[in-house]
Amino acid sequence: MNNSFKKEKEKENIDNIIKSYGHNIKNTIMLFTGTKNFQDIQQEVFIKIWKNLPKYQNNGKIHSWIKKITINTCKDHLKSKQFSQYTKTDFEEENLINIKDKKITPDELILLNERRKKIINAIETLKPKLREAITFYDIEEMTYEEISVKLKCPIGTVKSRLFAARKELQNKLIDLLN
Repeated sequence: MNNSFKKEKEKENIDNIIKSYGHNIKNTIMLFTGTKNFQDIQQEVFIKIWKNLPKYQNNGKIHSWIKKITINTCKDHLKSKQFSQYTKTDFEEENLINIKDKKITPDELILLNERRKKIINAIETLKPKLREAITFYDIEEMTYEEISVKLKCPIGTVKSRLFAARKELQNKLIDLLN
């Protein structure tokens, strides 16, 4: 394989990754760092993916590999001097003191487990095609394209099954939404 063909293939791969996972990367960054200024971190993630794409072993889900790179980049950002200076200037000390402790109490753990069981039971009552779609997308974190290939159906069908599954779950789990 000549070098220019190989570089063109790598560029095509990174373009596809940016199109397919750019939104997920942005959301992960915003969730993990708590900042809406995600562009610099997102750019750093894209660079890391591009540099490490030739090393990627196709033995796992690319989504998981990308998510790991994104989270590690966020961790690096949070450890950086730039971020610590940002937090010192943008947050008042009293706001930092008032942040709620995130430890789960035994009562909350029981409620979470009950909630989880209700959700699982509701998913199990779905029609098989809807259950497959929701499981692949929301639990196994597959993309529309991956689900489409796995179920041998168009992406539009995958999307409509997900919509129908979510609508049905919303009706079945209305008590959890309030």
